[in-house]
Amino acid sequence: MARYVQGADALKRKLAALPAAVAAALNPALKKSAEEIAADARALAEASRRTGSLADSIDATGPGETTPAYAADGGKRTAEDGQAFVTAGSPEARHGHLVEFGTEERHHKDGTSTGTMPAEPFLLPAWRLNMTRVKNRLRRVIRAEAKKVAQQ
Repeated sequence: MARYVQGADALKRKLAALPAAVAAALNPALKKSAEEIAADARALAEASRRTGSLADSIDATGPGETTPAYAADGGKRTAEDGQAFVTAGSPEARHGHLVEFGTEERHHKDGTSTGTMPAEPFLLPAWRLNMTRVKNRLRRVIRAEAKKVAQQ
């Protein structure tokens, strides 16, 4: 037994419009969030400052933008709708992963130790500092867009 639901066609139309509306509204929020995370990562990378090249190389890439040429997959990866990247590294600072994760003891060919480097994370703590704010911001944008589409 089939039942007719009044407004079903309008509901389908509104639900179809929702993804495009949400994606367009999310992009500025994602860019702002990536910039906040990058700013905190720069501040946290200051602790490992010798030349300042690592902290200066931290960059935020928003939707529609391409990662800097010196980043991993640099100049090749473009953030799509709903994506944002925070990258670290430049031709002068190619040691971000070593600072973030540290190193174990390594040895030269002659057996002498190069020593170890303790981890001084800056990217993961920056994400953790901003995670709740980012999630709440994105949640607010999605809800606001859903309300707008529902009222049309």
